[in-house]
Amino acid sequence: MIEIVIVGIIIVFIVLYRSSNGENVYKFLVDQTADTYNKLAPYSFKMMRDKVKELGLEYSVKQYTIQIIIFAGFAGLVGYFYFYDLVVVVVYACIAVAVIPYLTYLRCKRQYSEFIFEQVQVYTTNTIMEFATTKAFVKALEGVVESGVLEDPVLSDVKTMIALSYENGDIEDSIKYMDSKYPFYMVKNMHQLFLQVTKEGAKDTEETFNNMLNDIDLLVDGVYRDRSDRKLFHRQFVIFGLVLYAIIVLVQLLLGVDSYIKLLDSVIVTIMVHGVVFINSYFLLKGEKYYNENVGAE
Repeated sequence: MIEIVIVGIIIVFIVLYRSSNGENVYKFLVDQTADTYNKLAPYSFKMMRDKVKELGLEYSVKQYTIQIIIFAGFAGLVGYFYFYDLVVVVVYACIAVAVIPYLTYLRCKRQYSEFIFEQVQVYTTNTIMEFATTKAFVKALEGVVESGVLEDPVLSDVKTMIALSYENGDIEDSIKYMDSKYPFYMVKNMHQLFLQVTKEGAKDTEETFNNMLNDIDLLVDGVYRDRSDRKLFHRQFVIFGLVLYAIIVLVQLLLGVDSYIKLLDSVIVTIMVHGVVFINSYFLLKGEKYYNENVGAE
């Protein structure tokens, strides 16, 4: 069985090399993976990843290569010390590497969400400060756009707000548009206040807007503290999850390696051991999903 696996790997390598027309096999694999990603990845993910690359937060080829080696190596060790079977080692290594695109998606989603939150903070804060000078909501928006403090996609959406305001002659539709795109607490509150001021013509708004700026500062401070706490918890969570894989070492110390290998002759025991691996892996993936999706923005 082992010989068949090795021969299969050699055949795949030869086919890939022949298909690459003599170019570097590693480069060929990277290019093919990228082509497949561009065809299958959802548009929203492509947009997020492009922005992450633009921000300089995307992993380099070297970092991805190290990640692949670590994942494959760790999964191979788990497969070996759990089953002492080369086929299982190869399968586990392949599964671990196959998880990397999902983790990349989660990481990009978190980084993009954090970027959007920071942009929304800049949008609300600067709009309030511009309004203190212009005394007009649309003029305040134009001042924020011209200041160059915003980046896409928030910048483009603010420009759309301005266009909608001039087209309709009021700010109601533009506010609805922005609220639907960025359903943040501080955005809705600010818009509601501007809507009220515009409709009712309130004059003494300086204190109200100053209070809102203070509220935004408190919210942002809370978000950044939460982000720091989550990073610390995430690190501890991953360490704990990885240590759980070592439970099999304890079992083998208690039973003895030879006795443990004999137990693996039972199909039920083998299935149970696979179950332990997959449950622990699922536990880690759920934790990664929670950490990357619940960014604590609101």
